[in-house]
Amino acid sequence: MRIRTVIEWLVLFLLQIFLFNNLQFWGLCQPQVYVVCLLMMPIVLPRWADMLIGFGIGLVMDILCNSIGVHTAACVLLMYLRQPLIASLVQEHERLTGEISWQTVSPETFIKYAAVLICIHQLTISMLAAWSFRHFGMTLLQFMISATLNILLILGYNLIRRQ
Repeated sequence: MRIRTVIEWLVLFLLQIFLFNNLQFWGLCQPQVYVVCLLMMPIVLPRWADMLIGFGIGLVMDILCNSIGVHTAACVLLMYLRQPLIASLVQEHERLTGEISWQTVSPETFIKYAAVLICIHQLTISMLAAWSFRHFGMTLLQFMISATLNILLILGYNLIRRQ
């Protein structure tokens, strides 16, 4: 992993903590840009390392967001499903680079990969935060708006990073 990547991720975490955690659009969604760090992890890591990293990042976000295990559960689930999704979407010759990004796979593949994992992550956060089916319609609306916003933000970040 390059120093530049670590610095980018650190900046994303700081933005998440100090900016995005304080933004809520009409109570319907909150940007979760830190997820890009999980999406862009090297694909050559063993699965236990993926899970441990997901747990660590989720735990830090739970502590900073004062959410009891919501981000940890969502990040661990995302990292658990990440490698099987990569195996089903990414061609063998594309995996040889050791990473998944807009530059190493086709844009369509990256969009599918990011959208599926962001939706899983966001649905987990929405359902665990609600912890009830009482207001299922509102929870579903929050999920759809948050997932769409997060997908657009993360794809935008990758387009900018590509330059």
